[in-house]
Amino acid sequence: MNLRDLKYLVALAEHRHFGRAAAASFVSQPTLSTQIRKLEDELGVTLIERAPRRVMLTPVGREVAERARGIIAEVEQMAELARRSRDPEAGTVRLGLFPTLAPYLLPHVLPGVRARFPRLELLLVEEKTDQILARLRDGRLDAGVLALPIHDEQLHAEPLFDEPFVLAAPRLHAIASSAALRTADLANLDLLLLEEGHCLRDQALEVCHLAGAGERAGFRATSLETLRQMVAAGVGVTLLPVLAVQPPVPPSPDVVLVPFAGEAPHRRIAMFWRRTSAMGGFLVELADLFRAVPPERLQPPAAKPPGARAPQSTELPSS
Repeated sequence: MNLRDLKYLVALAEHRHFGRAAAASFVSQPTLSTQIRKLEDELGVTLIERAPRRVMLTPVGREVAERARGIIAEVEQMAELARRSRDPEAGTVRLGLFPTLAPYLLPHVLPGVRARFPRLELLLVEEKTDQILARLRDGRLDAGVLALPIHDEQLHAEPLFDEPFVLAAPRLHAIASSAALRTADLANLDLLLLEEGHCLRDQALEVCHLAGAGERAGFRATSLETLRQMVAAGVGVTLLPVLAVQPPVPPSPDVVLVPFAGEAPHRRIAMFWRRTSAMGGFLVELADLFRAVPPERLQPPAAKPPGARAPQSTELPSS
């Protein structure tokens, strides 16, 4: 048994297709198939159920693949530990971020990361929270920036900052004339929310339940930018994280942002990595750079009266 064959098995488990697994492993399909059969012969068990149009792992195959992921991750950690002992500020870090944070946080922190670690290769992966956690646990990511709470004793959490929410309302909506809101003011409102799987949906629902608000029936957006456009079209109101309404994101003339008075509803952002990671010391330094968001960017922008129309473009960045 060798590490190469374990990597082939893991690739097959991820792609469920011999051709795609072979391409991802940079070998021919016959080579990968032959090595998988050799691994089965060596272990004395069937790892793969082979069907004409699909590939499935047997129960023991799934367990072997899961253990193989751990072995591969540990070997990579050893190599990373040795490399970082020679040059602690170079190399590659694979970092996961969730979609309602990544495009709005990165412009504020990446210049500082590049300046501090010019030789660092930062590979960014944008995925939903559950996918980032899965990749963290099996070693496919080195760290992830996620919203608390996350309950996993295998992971270290390094708090970064609290990000408040603002209410986004159509310019002609009655609530748009408010200078500031209390959470109770959301009572009886139906909010536009994201589809299942987005942590922002869960965070907004928590605020809704506390305030007596509800979800707009029959509508669930696939992205935060879709939510913003639906608000601009007058369909309803929603909660937006404050980084998503700060430059370089241009304002929309048809959306009024109403801040909350006092302590606003917010989400707590942290960086996570495996407690066993060889990068732990370096990731603490990286977290410091992600923590250094300019304080004014974590404050709601000044509200404009509903009668004023901003001249800026409504073109928005893709997420």
